[in-house]
Amino acid sequence: MQSLIQRIEDIDTRTFKGRVKALNGLLVEAEGPRAGLTLGASARVAHGGGEQRFEVVGFRGDTALMMSYGDLTGIRAGAEARLDPQGVIVRPHQSWLGRVINGFGEPRDGQGPLAEGMSAYPVKGRPPCAHQRKALGERLDLGVRALNTFTPMRTGQRLGVFAGSGVGKSVLMSMMAKGSSADVIVIGLIGERGREAREFVEDVLGEKGRARSVVVTETSDAPALARRQAAYLTLTIAEYFRDQGLSVLCLMDSVTRFALAQREIGLAAGEPPTTRGYTPSVFAELPRLLERAGPGEEGAGSITALFTVLVDGDDHNEPIADAVRGILDGHIVMTRAIAERGRFPAIDVLKSISRTAPEVYGEGEAELVVEARKVLSAYADMEELIRLGAYAAGSNPEVDRAIALNGPMEAFLGQGKDDTSSIEESFAALSGILVDGKE
Repeated sequence: MQSLIQRIEDIDTRTFKGRVKALNGLLVEAEGPRAGLTLGASARVAHGGGEQRFEVVGFRGDTALMMSYGDLTGIRAGAEARLDPQGVIVRPHQSWLGRVINGFGEPRDGQGPLAEGMSAYPVKGRPPCAHQRKALGERLDLGVRALNTFTPMRTGQRLGVFAGSGVGKSVLMSMMAKGSSADVIVIGLIGERGREAREFVEDVLGEKGRARSVVVTETSDAPALARRQAAYLTLTIAEYFRDQGLSVLCLMDSVTRFALAQREIGLAAGEPPTTRGYTPSVFAELPRLLERAGPGEEGAGSITALFTVLVDGDDHNEPIADAVRGILDGHIVMTRAIAERGRFPAIDVLKSISRTAPEVYGEGEAELVVEARKVLSAYADMEELIRLGAYAAGSNPEVDRAIALNGPMEAFLGQGKDDTSSIEESFAALSGILVDGKE
C-alpha cells in the first residue's frame, strides 16, 4: 500500500502529447510541446490497438528524432504520441532475485508479475561522487583458481574479460556466479544468442547460481535501444542492491554489444562515424556505464563488476577493447590458442593483471605468484623450441624446471565449470606445485 501511495504522489498531472510526422529508416520524426520532447524522453505511440515504446535520440530543427524499442511495422504518420520527459524509471525489489527480466524490468521467465519497490530508480543513473565513495574493500573469493591467485579482485573493483567468440567467457561468468562470495549477483546478457540465453540460465548458471541472481536479457534480434537499455538496467538493479548495504557482483556479457547498439543509434541519429565506424557517443557512453560500478558511498554496499569484451577478430587492441581497458581496474585475457589446447578456462595469466593485486596478497602469496609467473614465462619463451624438440635438456636450469612443472601448472590453471576453489585452497594447490613439488 505504501508503494502504491508513493507512486500516486509521483504522478505528474501534466500530459504531453505529440504526433508522428514522418518515418525515415530506423528513425521516427515527431512534433510536440518542447517541454515534453527532450533528449532521452520516453514516448508511447499508438500502434495496432496498443502502444509502442520510443525514445528521443536527437533533433533536426524543431523535429524530434525517435527510435523504437520494438518493431516499426504498423507505425503511421499522424499517430498520437504520449510523451514522458522523465525517461524510463524502474522500481527494483528484493523478490527480483531468481528472476529473468527484459530491459524494462518485465518478466521473461513465465513466473508471473514482478513486485515493485518503493524507490524509483532512473535507468540511466549516475555514478556516486568520486570523492564520496568508499575505498575498495576486502578480497573477494571468485571460486576460480586462476583468478584467485593471479588476478585477485577486491570488493568494489572492476575487471574486464577480453576474448574472442567461442573461447569460454560465458562459462567463466557462470563459474564466478556459482563460486563467488558476493551477497547478490546481477547478470546482464546483452545481445546474446536467443538459443544461449535460456541455456545459460537453466544449464550453465543452474539453480544454485540463479537463487541469488537477477538476470537481465535482450537477445541479438532485439532493437538497438532495447539492447542498450538492458545494459543500463543491469547497473540500475545492481545499484538498488548496493543501496541496501549488500555486496553485489555484476557480470555483463558483453560491453562490445552495448557499444555496437550505441553505434547503431548514433549512426541513425546522424553522428559521424570515426574509428572502425564507431560514433563519438560510443566512447562517451562507455565510461558513463562502467563508472556506475564500484564502491558506494558511506553506509552503502559496493558493486564488484566483471565486464566481458568481445574482441573483434581476436585483436586485443581494437577501439572498444582499448577504451574499456583504460577505464577498468585490470583485465583478464582469454586466448583461442589455450582453448584449442583444451584447457578451460582459457585464461592467459601472463597477459592478465589486476591493478589492486599487490594490496590484497597475504603473507607469502605475492612471492608465490611471482615465482609462478617466472615458471610460466620461462616455458612460454622456449615453447616453440620445446615443441620442435630443439631444446637440449640441461641447457638452462630455469627452463628445465619450467618443463618439469608445465603439466602440474596447466592442471592447476584448468578447472571444471562445476568446480569451485576457495582462496585458501587455490594458494595451497599452487604452493604444493612450486614449493613442495607435488603434482
